[in-house]
Amino acid sequence: MQSINPTTAQPIRDYPDHTPADVNRLLHRAEAAFAQWRLTSFPDRSRLLRSAAARLREQKSDLSRLMTLEMGKPIPGAESEIEKCALACDYFAGHAESFLRPEMIPTDATRSYVRYDPLGPVLAIMPWNFPFWQVFRFAAPALMAGNVAVLKHAPNVPGCALAIENLFTKSGFPQGVFTSLLVPNDRAHALIEHPAIKAVTLTGSERAGRAVASESGSALKKTVLELGGSDPFIVLADADVPSVAKQAAKARCINSGQSCIAAKRFIVETPIADAFEAAFAREMAGLKVGDPLDRSTDIGPLARADLLDNLDGQVQRSLAAGARLLTGGRRLARGGFFYEPTVLTNVRPGNPAWDEETFGPVAAVTRATDADHAVQLANATKYGLGASIWTSNPANAEPLIPRIDAGCVFVNAPVASDPRLPFGGIKNSGYGRELSSHGIREFTNVKTVWVK
Repeated sequence: MQSINPTTAQPIRDYPDHTPADVNRLLHRAEAAFAQWRLTSFPDRSRLLRSAAARLREQKSDLSRLMTLEMGKPIPGAESEIEKCALACDYFAGHAESFLRPEMIPTDATRSYVRYDPLGPVLAIMPWNFPFWQVFRFAAPALMAGNVAVLKHAPNVPGCALAIENLFTKSGFPQGVFTSLLVPNDRAHALIEHPAIKAVTLTGSERAGRAVASESGSALKKTVLELGGSDPFIVLADADVPSVAKQAAKARCINSGQSCIAAKRFIVETPIADAFEAAFAREMAGLKVGDPLDRSTDIGPLARADLLDNLDGQVQRSLAAGARLLTGGRRLARGGFFYEPTVLTNVRPGNPAWDEETFGPVAAVTRATDADHAVQLANATKYGLGASIWTSNPANAEPLIPRIDAGCVFVNAPVASDPRLPFGGIKNSGYGRELSSHGIREFTNVKTVWVK
C-alpha cells in the first residue's frame, strides 16, 4: 500500500501488505485472544479503554498530523476528531456495563432474563474520510462488549491503521484484541469468509455495502452497514436567512465536504429562496481553500485524484442537465486534489447532483412551495441517513420529523454523530446502529435464559 499526500499529490511512504499467511495467523491470534478477553471484567476493560482515551489526548498532535498528511483533513478538524475518539472511549468505559446488564423478565420460570454475550472477532471495514473516528466509534463499544476487533482500513490511510493498533497495544490491551490488517480491497471477501470472523461492520459506499452484505449473508454473518447519504437541509420560510446560510456552508463543507452526513441537498421554501441562495453562495465563495496544515484553511484537498475527477464530472453533468451555477464549479489550478466550493441551484430529482452522493464541497439547492413539498423533496432520494430542519420556531419542525425518511433528524443544527445517541440510516444508507446502548448491542448474542 502507498500513502499519498493529497495536498501535494506526492507519495509519503509505502507499506507492505499482509500476505494471506500473515492474515491467517493474525486472525487465529484474534480468535485465541477472544477466548480470554470475553472473560475479563467490565472494570478491567474500562480501565484499558480509559488508558486509550488518555493516550489519544497525549498523542493528539502527532496523530492529527498523520491524518492530515494521509487524507488531507484540515488540522483543526483532525484534532477535533482525536478528541471525539477519546470522548467515545471514556463514554463507553463508563456506561457499557449498565448498557449490557442482564434484564430480568417475569415469566412462569423461577428466573428468566436476557443477557448480552459477545460474538467474537468482528471485522471492521472502514473508510478514509474519518480515519480515526470511524474506527473508534465501532471499537470502543465492541471491545467493551467483550468482542475483539479486526480492522481492514482504507488502502490510502495505512499509517492511521497501524497507529490505531499501536495505540491499543501501548494502552495495555492484550495482543490480538485489536488487529489491523493491511490488505487491498479485493481481498476483503476472504476476510469475511474466514471462520474466525463472526460478524462484519462496514462504513463505506453503497456499492461496497451491497458487496459486503452479499458476502456476509452467504456466510450467515451479522452485519451493520453505514453507507452513503444525500442529506436534506430543509430551510422553512420563517428561518433567519443570514444565520442559516452560515450554518449551511458549515454543514456542507465539514471535512472538506467528504462526509456521509454532510448536508448535500438544500431545500428552501420559495418566499426566502432568492435571499438564501445569494447568502449561501457568498458564504461558500468566502471559504478559504488551501494547505490543511494551515489553521486558517477551511477546505483542504479531496483525498484522492479519482475522487476529484468524479466530483468534477458530477458538476459538469449536473450543469448539462439544467442546473445553474452560482459559484465555483471548477478544479483549482494548483498541486494536489483541490476543488472550488460550489453551489448549484435549479437542481431537481433526475439531476446527478440530486440523485448521486456528491463527496466534496458541492451543494445542490432546490425550491419547495411549502413545508409539505419540502418533505416530499427530502424523501425523493434512495438515501436515508440524516436530515436537518431550520426554522425560527422549532414547533414548526415537529410535525415534519415523523414524516422524514432518515435515521436521524436534527432541528436547527447540522447532523452529527454523538456517542450518547444511536447512529445509522435506512434505505440505501444501510442498516443497523452504532453508538449508544443500541449500537453496543448490535454485536452481541441476545441470549434468553430460563431457569426452573
